[in-house]
Amino acid sequence: MLRALIGAINSLFSLFYIVILIRCFLSFVPNLDWNRQPFYTIRMVTDSYLDIFKRFIPPIGMLDVSPIVAIIVLGLIQNIIIISLSLLAG
Repeated sequence: MLRALIGAINSLFSLFYIVILIRCFLSFVPNLDWNRQPFYTIRMVTDSYLDIFKRFIPPIGMLDVSPIVAIIVLGLIQNIIIISLSLLAG
């Protein structure tokens, strides 16, 4: 039972990584209408998390490095959760 939960949590984290990467790649597309679907949903899902890091990490020139830090922190959170659950599973 706990193994299935660990697998589901890993899948959710993987999905969120992919959506963040899609958001980063789409930010390079000029004249993209972020108010149209599916772009609006991608923006709404990712920006609440990415904005936490954008407040503290200034861009380097024209490059925003906050998504890189956000992905690293997300990986750390994932590892902490998975290791904790694995220890509970025994």
